[in-house]
Amino acid sequence: MADFALERSCARDGCRVVAGVDEVGRGALCGPVVAAAVVFPLDLILSEPPDWIVRTDDSKRLTPRLRSDLGRRIAAAAAVGIGLSPGGEVDRLNVFHASHAAMRRAVAALPVRPDLVLVDGVPLRLAEFRQRAVPHGDRISTSIAAASIVAKVLRDALLVFSGRLFAGYDLARHKGYGTAGHYRALDDLGPTPFHRRSFSLQSERTLFE
Repeated sequence: MADFALERSCARDGCRVVAGVDEVGRGALCGPVVAAAVVFPLDLILSEPPDWIVRTDDSKRLTPRLRSDLGRRIAAAAAVGIGLSPGGEVDRLNVFHASHAAMRRAVAALPVRPDLVLVDGVPLRLAEFRQRAVPHGDRISTSIAAASIVAKVLRDALLVFSGRLFAGYDLARHKGYGTAGHYRALDDLGPTPFHRRSFSLQSERTLFE
C-alpha cells in the first residue's frame, strides 16, 4: 500500500516540494498516453493522513468508483499538472519516448516548481528537473499513486467521450485496449483517427480459424 514515507524522507533531505508523476495508456490501441504530476502540501505529508489519503493506491488496484472519488479529492488538495501524448506522436516517437514526453509535460504544467520529481519506473529522458526513479512507485509513494489515479480518471473520461463520437467500437467499455470485442470492431469498421497505426490493429489468428 502506498504511503508518504518516501516523501517524508525527501523532506528531511531538504526537498520540501516533491512531485509524483505517472502515466496511463501505454499499451492501448487507441487514444493518447495521459500523464499526471501531483504535489501534495508539505503539511499534509507530515500530518496524520486522512482516510482518503490512506486509500490512495495504484490506480489499477482501485474500482472505477473509488478512482473517481479519489481523483476529485486529489485535485482539491494538491497541485496537479497534466501532459498528453496523442496517438500520432506515439506512432512517430514510439510509445516509450511518447510516454516520457507526456510525463515531462505533466511536470512542466504544475503550478509549482518541484524540488524533486518521483517517477514511476525508470528515469525520464531529457528531463530538466531533479528526479528519482522509483520502481513500482505507484504502490510505494502516495504522490505517484495519486498521479496514476488522476491520469487514469482523465484518460477514461476521454475514451468515454470518444466512444460517443465513434459508435461501434465500445470504447467506453474497454478504454481503447485490445479486447476481443475491440479487435472485432477493427476488423469490421477499420481504425478511427485516434487509433495508433504503429500498433498491431489485427488480432492474432490461428491456422485453425
